[in-house]
Amino acid sequence: MEDKSLKPLFSVPVIVAALGYFVDIYDLLLFSIVRRPSLTSLGVTESGLLTEGEFLLQVQMIGLLLGGIIWGIMGDKRGRLSVLFGSILLYSLSNIANGFVTTTGQYAVLRFIAGIGLAGELGAGITLVSESLPTRLRGYGTTLVATVGLLGAVVANFVVRLSDWRTAFFIGGGLGLMLLIARVRVFESGVFLKIKEQHIQRGNFFMLFTKRERLLRFLGCIFIGTPIWYVIGILIFAAPEIASVLHVSGKVSSGDAVMWSYIGLAVGDLSSGLFSQLFRSRKKIVLLYVLITFLFVVVYLYSDSITPDWFYFNCFLLGVGTGYWALFVTIAAEQFGTNLRSTVANTVPNFIRGTVVPLTLLFKYLRGEVGVIQGALFVGILTFLIALIAIRLIDETFSRDMNFLEEN
Repeated sequence: MEDKSLKPLFSVPVIVAALGYFVDIYDLLLFSIVRRPSLTSLGVTESGLLTEGEFLLQVQMIGLLLGGIIWGIMGDKRGRLSVLFGSILLYSLSNIANGFVTTTGQYAVLRFIAGIGLAGELGAGITLVSESLPTRLRGYGTTLVATVGLLGAVVANFVVRLSDWRTAFFIGGGLGLMLLIARVRVFESGVFLKIKEQHIQRGNFFMLFTKRERLLRFLGCIFIGTPIWYVIGILIFAAPEIASVLHVSGKVSSGDAVMWSYIGLAVGDLSSGLFSQLFRSRKKIVLLYVLITFLFVVVYLYSDSITPDWFYFNCFLLGVGTGYWALFVTIAAEQFGTNLRSTVANTVPNFIRGTVVPLTLLFKYLRGEVGVIQGALFVGILTFLIALIAIRLIDETFSRDMNFLEEN
């Protein structure tokens, strides 16, 4: 008789992965929320808030890019749990130290270190959950992790409202250290343990480049996510400046823009995960959400002279459209064998976060040439075209058995 119990969804690995991603998102988005007040208190002038903020964001994303490689390789060589413990310890201590900065230079160094630490949380958590749950529940499990995790941005915004930016960093670091205690009860993936003692090459990052077909799968996994971080890293990050150009009738807060977009992301991740289970397809649902996101981007960029509430509603819609983040990372984990799975699941989301660096540089150039709105639209069209091409490069993995290996 087929087992239809949902009990595995509420197992310790799933719960702890969800809480871990919650803390990860809190810390990852905290800088976007406190960008203006923190930089102002460090002496940055109004005219430099966006450019200085973009620089610090780029530094953080470069840390994520580097950390994705480090933690991904470690996850395949030493195990999923080593990444979960090491990464959260690094970013927790970095965020506590971030609360003591007195210069933008110190700020940059700590955002880079925190970025390295933050890179390990999601990929290791999704890999562990994907390998621990039965195939029929895998999509639900990763959706649950992402939906709970994305609410970390909402909590971060309320913490900033109720305290100052330094305290918000202290709280983020403290939450991470508390999570380490909960992690003691988590066990290593059984799928990984089966191959640990075998003489199999694990965590070889360069294996991704030795076969054309494997490289195309890897690139496809990365670039289907370009619209997500275009929206988060440009449209939401620069929400106050975009609102000013759109003549929004009142003040727009970075924190509220982030909060409403991440509420939308939680809704989108929940719905896209359920739709993928209902229609038994990852690729079709990702394609649908990419197209919906483009529609919402146009609405966001051309809603002139609206109220702040309508502007925040547009931020919410952007979040719903880009709410295929859980599917995106799940697809990456499902595409590759156990000996490369952690490497891919960690590098893919962090490589796509790293695309914020060239995207913001391109946006900076274009807004000087054609203005903020047109510049943002041109960057967006580029990211969506890349995503549509990338969807063609990946396999449908809905019902794939996770117990397989990548050959040399």
